[in-house]
Amino acid sequence: MAKVDPHDPGPEAAGKRAKDVLDAAVEPLTLTGGATVRVGSASWTDPTMTAGTVFYPQGADSAEGRLQYYASQFPLVEIDATYYALPNARTAELWRDRTPPDFVFDVKAHALMTGQPTETKRLPKVIREALPLELADKPRLYAKDLPLELRQQVFTMFMEGLEPLRAAGQLGSILLQYPKWFFPIGESRDQILEAREMLGHTVAIEVRNASWFNDKNLERTLRFLTDNELPFVMVDEPQGFKSSVPPVVAVTSPDLAVMRFHGRNAENWEKKGITPAERFQYLYDREQLSEWAPRLAEAAKQTRDVHVLMNNCYANYGSTNARELAKILADLKAD
Repeated sequence: MAKVDPHDPGPEAAGKRAKDVLDAAVEPLTLTGGATVRVGSASWTDPTMTAGTVFYPQGADSAEGRLQYYASQFPLVEIDATYYALPNARTAELWRDRTPPDFVFDVKAHALMTGQPTETKRLPKVIREALPLELADKPRLYAKDLPLELRQQVFTMFMEGLEPLRAAGQLGSILLQYPKWFFPIGESRDQILEAREMLGHTVAIEVRNASWFNDKNLERTLRFLTDNELPFVMVDEPQGFKSSVPPVVAVTSPDLAVMRFHGRNAENWEKKGITPAERFQYLYDREQLSEWAPRLAEAAKQTRDVHVLMNNCYANYGSTNARELAKILADLKAD
């Protein structure tokens, strides 16, 4: 019999692990110091998550039913679809109407907003029609290719699409996740501040180049974030790559701290041609989660809100780990 990988045991085994903690993450946690901790996953629609009854019960097979069920289990979710296409206000209205008033959506910034390419055909018609002729036929575009007014319009349309959530008080932070070619230089820091100003909303900063946290730059990076009260996104992810960020624990905003668990699937971390679910296909064991619990509890003493997101959203791996971590944090509080 083949040996089962404990970090990739399959949805059935992961589901059995979650049975004793099913209700652990339903409500936000209040830890020592008064900070509210919300635990959730970075998706509720991944095809591996919606397959059969891996996570959703029988009958929760519509967009409405799935979000309503998800929101009955967790107080927080991250929307990643906005990285690929600008959000639509009508869709945001549906998200609002299908969730409780205290449910929170963190939202990933569109690719163009963090210096990454996007498919031209996915841009709204109004932007495509305004493209200069030399850009209109390109299959992919970078923000640096666009005229200034169109770059600004991307930010404006992004926030217009999320206005129903913002007006309802359900819009958490905008995740500005910068690519591995985004280096710790003055121009990069200026881009972060410019993005926040154009969004006019709370942003959280995640970088994917380890040089931001080497001996030369660590102090300066954290000082920049702290001086500007920019929430730093703490991460747990595979190490040993140029895109690997160390598990630095730091709170740089009095209002919010964000933690994202990417899994530790080193084999797939930089593999080309695979889905996000495959890249993050990793189930943490409870000992690994327990290592983070006191760090998150300490972070909770230094800010008002803590958002913890499981980005290992293959099948029910993220939902299982979210429930387990919430239970560990609740037990830590009880101690």
